[in-house]
Amino acid sequence: MQPPILGLHHVTATVTDAQDDLDFCLDVLGMRLVKKTVNFDNHNVYHFYYGDERGTPGTLWTTFPYKGWGVPVGEKGAGQVVATSFSVPSASIGWWESRFRQLDVPYAEGRKRFEDQVLVFRDKSGLVFELVADDGDGRTPWESTVDSSRAVRGLHSVTMAVKDLTPTIEFMTGILGYQIVNETEGRVRVAVNGTGAGHTIDVLHDAAATPAKNGLGTVHHVAMSIADEQQQLELRAALVTLGLKVTEVRDRCYFKSIYFREPGGVLFEVATLKPGFTVDEDLRTLGLDLKLPPWEEQHRAEIETKLPQITYA
Repeated sequence: MQPPILGLHHVTATVTDAQDDLDFCLDVLGMRLVKKTVNFDNHNVYHFYYGDERGTPGTLWTTFPYKGWGVPVGEKGAGQVVATSFSVPSASIGWWESRFRQLDVPYAEGRKRFEDQVLVFRDKSGLVFELVADDGDGRTPWESTVDSSRAVRGLHSVTMAVKDLTPTIEFMTGILGYQIVNETEGRVRVAVNGTGAGHTIDVLHDAAATPAKNGLGTVHHVAMSIADEQQQLELRAALVTLGLKVTEVRDRCYFKSIYFREPGGVLFEVATLKPGFTVDEDLRTLGLDLKLPPWEEQHRAEIETKLPQITYA
């Protein structure tokens, strides 16, 4: 039976400054802002979605800029996604190193993982990112500040950290349909619905790892794609039967979601593919206007007054 999980959908992190985040994702990484909205659980904070031209699931990186709200700096550790990886053509890695040097982006060169060439770097919030050389990724990139021969194709994978490997792997393979596809000391790679970019997760395991603390500069959750609402409900029922605490289905306007924690403590989201980001904006003008969920429209004037001022092309 085809596993219900199709691959990665998006990764969401808590960042510091909204303008710094926009400058980094748009100008440095060359991604497209496909939606400017608010955190549905705190309408005074932006929620930015970055991705390819139309915000295809599997290309999405999303952020909550929480500067000024008293949120402490987080601590990376067990029970958390500790690195987010994007796919780029292998011939572009040297160009990206030069770009990071020119733009004063902290990075570490010359790393290799399994058969992949990996370039590790950080943003101003302290989030850890990777560019992974992958010539097999045929997704069409967004071309803006970075031309298409070098541009980010989308999410390659995420790396999550846990103290105890066994329960996490048993859950991901037995319930979510992942398979172990590679292993090295302290790291297991699992994949679902193929092994290409956007379909893999690396699980770091260390019994002595310190617990993560959510906050600025940490990933809040990783989301996986599921085909439709019916499959989502069926998966939710199965998870509840296993005794997991699963949220009700939440309407995120551009997809519907459920949330739960895997045995190692990492927060997972399972999100539908539709309706997508063109449900309330034309493809040509995605990300230009502040879009609010219908239930927040009555508060628009107040929300717009309290959100930080930002500029972008």
